[in-house]
Amino acid sequence: AFAAFILLGRSRCNAQSGWSHKDIDDLLFWGVLGVVIGGRLGEVLFYQPGYYFNHPAEIIEVWKGGMSFHGGLAGVLIALWAYGRKTGRSFLQVGDFVGPLVPLGLMFGRIGNFINGELWGRAADPSLPWAMVFPQVDDLPRHPSQLYQAGMEGLLLFLLLWWYSARPRPIGAVSGVFMLGYGVFRAIGEFFRTPDEGIFGLSYSVSMGQWLSLPMILIGAWLLWRAHQSGRSPMP
Repeated sequence: AFAAFILLGRSRCNAQSGWSHKDIDDLLFWGVLGVVIGGRLGEVLFYQPGYYFNHPAEIIEVWKGGMSFHGGLAGVLIALWAYGRKTGRSFLQVGDFVGPLVPLGLMFGRIGNFINGELWGRAADPSLPWAMVFPQVDDLPRHPSQLYQAGMEGLLLFLLLWWYSARPRPIGAVSGVFMLGYGVFRAIGEFFRTPDEGIFGLSYSVSMGQWLSLPMILIGAWLLWRAHQSGRSPMP
């Protein structure tokens, strides 16, 4: 995932873009910092607050697993804001450059979930040709939801963003497409994934991932609308 970020990022570096290879290395450092801190805090606050309230010392034990994408995203957004302040770029300028570089990393992450037998799907019709049994759960055929999400949140979102960002777009438009696209694809993928508990344990048939994707969809749509309304040209 890191190699894909570096290779794709460097392929977009040129005099016209205003980005250098050193910028890519710095972005990776800031991004990883945001992912680890934000992802862990998201897991603690959104998914297992009761457990970590009773075992606070385990919050820092990130090597035991337990990371939240939406928490990681929040951490990355804060890191990108800080990086933009440091380099004299706006938050949306940084987001527009980074957005197309992220989905392939998400794809590799979901493939890793599949290989490790994590985040398995809901029980499927036994006649479904690609239904799989995850023996660490039970002997029921299930949707390989990790692969669905790898295809949607990873490959499809990457292709969409790479195509959309190939031409100059108003500032904030690429960031909007990323937020909107990820939110929609994640919400769809959640229908096939074994759901986590909803907010405060009340799901109302909506998973935690879908609740957290809703703000992304709304913010992404607003950013896209605002960018095209303002018509501000991309800036390095």
